[in-house]
Amino acid sequence: MSYFIELLVNGALTGAMYGLAALGFVLIYKSSGVVNLAQGAMIMLAGYVIWMLVMVGLSVWLAIALGLVLMFLFGLLAERLLLRKMVGQPIIMIVMLTLGLEIFLRGVGPGFLGASPKQIDLGVPLAPVIIGDVFINRVYLIGGIVALVLIAASLLFFRTRLGTKLRAVSDDHVSSWSVGISVERAIGISWGLAGLSAIAAGAIWGSVQGVDWTLSELLFPAIAVVILGGLDSVVGVLVGSLIVGVLGSVIPGYLDELAGGGTRDVVTSLIILVTIMIRPYGIFGREDIERV
Repeated sequence: MSYFIELLVNGALTGAMYGLAALGFVLIYKSSGVVNLAQGAMIMLAGYVIWMLVMVGLSVWLAIALGLVLMFLFGLLAERLLLRKMVGQPIIMIVMLTLGLEIFLRGVGPGFLGASPKQIDLGVPLAPVIIGDVFINRVYLIGGIVALVLIAASLLFFRTRLGTKLRAVSDDHVSSWSVGISVERAIGISWGLAGLSAIAAGAIWGSVQGVDWTLSELLFPAIAVVILGGLDSVVGVLVGSLIVGVLGSVIPGYLDELAGGGTRDVVTSLIILVTIMIRPYGIFGREDIERV
């Protein structure tokens, strides 16, 4: 039972950390209606930014603070140079553009900075938190808390005046233009916010597994989270990340020994497939019905 509880708790915390990656998806989609397949590479880039700032002499926390500014500016720049030129194009072309950005960043980052993992030391003790017979990873615990704080902040943000404007842009670009909302500015802000989410994910995951191209693979569990929770739901990020994290921890915890490993990716893939077949708009996603 203690082994099961340990898998459950650490799986939930890992899932919450997946939520940091998935939050960038939802922030952009909920604000602009665009599916951002470059979020994984943005997390990798954020990890490299923090590592480079630490290498030039900044403390890790000051590097994270400055990284927040730099990644927000990167999001604004990506919208200005890439997304704005795609206004009026079919949505599939915009999605392909974000996929191209993902592939480009995934190659350029390690190409210039080296493929060997770079470690980010957050100063968190390696000793686990021990509650009875259950061992809890301290970094996972901190990552789970950070994820909950950012998700709560996102919920509050979309209740503000600016958040309401961003949701209006997501619903209808033309109508937003007609009432004086700057669609381009709104989309730029949403990409900037996704950059902030990427910094949080890059710092936490970079301290867990190091910073290299594999950080971009967080795109896969993040997609599972947003498909399960709903592309336009911040609450769905919380619920979906916990489900993906728990199932991706408990099931492999018992099956990996029998199957020889690798069952976590299988579980994640099944979550995506089953959700699409049963509830394609997710648990909390909005179901849009078009009358023909």
